[in-house]
Amino acid sequence: MKLLVACEYSGIVRDAFLKRGHDAMSCDILETESPGPHYKGDVRDVLDGSWDMVIAHPPCTYLANSGSRWLYEKPGRWEQMRDGAEFFKLFLGSAPKVAIENPTIHGHAKTIIGRPADQKVQPWQFGHLESKGICLWLENLPKLRPTNNVYDEMMKLSSKERNRVWWMGSGKAKERSRFFEGVAEAMASQWG
Repeated sequence: MKLLVACEYSGIVRDAFLKRGHDAMSCDILETESPGPHYKGDVRDVLDGSWDMVIAHPPCTYLANSGSRWLYEKPGRWEQMRDGAEFFKLFLGSAPKVAIENPTIHGHAKTIIGRPADQKVQPWQFGHLESKGICLWLENLPKLRPTNNVYDEMMKLSSKERNRVWWMGSGKAKERSRFFEGVAEAMASQWG
């Protein structure tokens, strides 16, 4: 299968599919952290309809429900939100099979995107001892099935440990956006 992993610099999802023999390439405006097939540049340069599957991680800065208050407090945020939602929509219908990942989005973005997420999963359902809502918009793909539920173990940790990403703050956007290997492995094994 020919797969594009859009807006991914880490190579985590790309590498999970490569391990299973798929023709996978990541794309981001940043260099990849993991050597492998990667296009550094605007995803619109390679989003040409030749992919069997697209898994996209579009920026959530202006779409996430957690930051919706900034729409009212920072100048220019409404336009940036509209641009972000339109960018998100580029991936809908971009291949026969599509998965778009983002956190819970606010109602303004949802109105522009035109539909809610099909599924919400948590890292702890896939072996990670932390909580971070991962919403998935799916086209011609089944919902992900949990592979390694470690909820009980996670709940033994402090709130700060199990909500590590939330406590990072906005200054660590690159690290906050890093995807979870357990979820990537589930995508590759269940969708590949």
